[in-house]
Amino acid sequence: MADSDSHNSQTVLDGNQLIAKSLARFGVDRMFGVVGIPVTSLANRAVSLGVRFIAFHNEQSAGYAASAYGYLTGRPGVLLTVSGPGCVHGLAGLSNAMANGWPMVMISGSCDQKDFGRGDFQELDQIAAVKPFSKFSVKAKDICEIPDCVFQALSHAGSGRPGGCYLDFPSDVLHQTISESEAEGLLDSQIEEAASLLRHAERPLIVFGKGAAFARAETVLTKLVESTGIPSYRLLWERDCCLIPHDLAATAARSLAIGKCDVALVVGARLNWLLHFGEPPKWSKDVKFILVDVWRSHPWVEAISRKAKDNVLKMEAQLAKEVVPFNFLTPMKIIRDAILGLGSPTPILVSEGANTMDVGRAVLVQTEPRTRLDAGTWGTMGVGLGYCIAAAVASPDRLVVAVEGDSGFGFSAMEVETLVRYQLPVVVIVFNNGGVYGGDRRSPDEISGPYKDDPAPTSFVPSAGYHTLIEAFGGKGYLVGTPEELKSALAESFAARKPAVINVIIDPYAGAESGRLQHKN
Repeated sequence: MADSDSHNSQTVLDGNQLIAKSLARFGVDRMFGVVGIPVTSLANRAVSLGVRFIAFHNEQSAGYAASAYGYLTGRPGVLLTVSGPGCVHGLAGLSNAMANGWPMVMISGSCDQKDFGRGDFQELDQIAAVKPFSKFSVKAKDICEIPDCVFQALSHAGSGRPGGCYLDFPSDVLHQTISESEAEGLLDSQIEEAASLLRHAERPLIVFGKGAAFARAETVLTKLVESTGIPSYRLLWERDCCLIPHDLAATAARSLAIGKCDVALVVGARLNWLLHFGEPPKWSKDVKFILVDVWRSHPWVEAISRKAKDNVLKMEAQLAKEVVPFNFLTPMKIIRDAILGLGSPTPILVSEGANTMDVGRAVLVQTEPRTRLDAGTWGTMGVGLGYCIAAAVASPDRLVVAVEGDSGFGFSAMEVETLVRYQLPVVVIVFNNGGVYGGDRRSPDEISGPYKDDPAPTSFVPSAGYHTLIEAFGGKGYLVGTPEELKSALAESFAARKPAVINVIIDPYAGAESGRLQHKN
C-alpha cells in the first residue's frame, strides 16, 4: 500500500487525483452526479483536469443523464455518487443503461475498508448491491489499482453488448498517496500492454463492425491501420467505418472466407452474380444463408404500406380538429408543427408519461437519427430531466424539447434548477391533466372506507402551476390553455433557446388509464 511518507521528496497524488487523471487520460470528458462524502474532492479534481461535471439534485436523474449520454455519444456516460444511499439511488440509471444496452460507468465512494462490518458511515456492500444491474464491477483496494480498475470499467462498458459497469472507491483509498512518477507509470502501462500484444502478434487482424461506426471512430481507426500496418477487414455494410489502405484490406482473401463459412448473414444484398448466386463451388454446399432485404413489390409489404397510409390519414383527420379544453392531440399537433418549422439541426426530443408519450410517439416526427429519447426498453419513468441535460451537454448545437406528462415530470422536476444553473437550451412542455392518467377515475364502490375523502391515488392538485417552479430560479415559465397561447409560447421559447417550462392545461378526462397498457392495471 502506497503512502505519503515514502514520497516526501517528490510530488504526490492522492486517490482522488489519480482517479481524475485516469478518467481524463482514458477519454472521459463529461461526468454527471451528486457530490458529498467522500467524493467531493474527486469531482473538483476531475474538473481541474478538463472533465466537465454536471451537478444534479438527485442521483437518479444524474444516472439517467449518464445512461443517455452513453447512447447519444457512443462513449460511456459516467455517474458519480456518494456512498450507501447515493449508490442505491444511482442504481436506477445503471439498470436503465443495462436494459437499453447503453454504455455507462457508475462510480461510488464507499466506507473505509477497515471499518466495514462495524457500522461505518453509509456502510453498504456496494459490489453486491450493483451485481444484478451491471455487466462488470470492481473495487480498488489500493491506490495502485486505480488506473487498471478505471480502464477495465470503461472498456467493459462499451465492449460487446454495451451496458452499465461499476467502480467502487473506498474512502481510505481516496486518501492514499502515490508519487507522480509512479502514477504515470501505472497509467502508461494500460496503453503499453495493449500495444505490446499487437506488437508481438504473428498474425494480427483488425476487424471493424458496427461498434466502431456507432462510436464515429473512423478517423482514429484509419490512422491506426495506416500506422501499424495490420491487415484489416471491414464488414460490407460498414463501408464508411474506416478507409482501409488497399494493400492492408483482408477482403482480397474473401474466397477463403466464402469457401469455408457455414453460415452467411447477407444484409441489404441479393445473392446475384456478384455473390455467385450463393451456390457451389464458390460457396460451400452446406452453407446456410440469412437474408435481410426489402422486397418492395411483395404483397406483404404492399399490405403494410396501404394500412400505414390509411392510419396516417385517420390520424391527420383527428389532428385537424382544434379541441379546447385541450385533449392530447391538439397541443401535440401544434408542438409537432413548431418543431418541424425549425428545420435542421432538429431538436432532440425527450418524452415520458403514459398518454403523453404514447400520443407523442404517433404524432411527433423524427427526421434525423438519435434525436428521440423516451421511457425506452424498461419503461422507465423519471428519465425526463436527466435525459434533457444529457442531450444538451452531448449536442450543444441542438435545442432540446421535452414533452412530459405531469406525473413523469414530477419525478425529476427539481432539476429545472439545474437547467437554469447551466443555462441549457431546454424547453420542457408539461401536459398537465391533474394526475396519473388524469383526474379521479374511481368507481363509486372504490370511494369508501375511513380515507374516502382523500384525493384519489391518481390525482394531483388541479391546474398546478408547474411553470412557476422554473421562475423561482430565474427561468421562463408559460401557462397556456388555447392554441394561440401555445403557439406563442413555443415560438418565443424556441427562439430564446433558454431554460423554460410551458404548462399546458389538459382536460383531466382526455386520456386513458395506463395509456396503451390499461389491460395490465
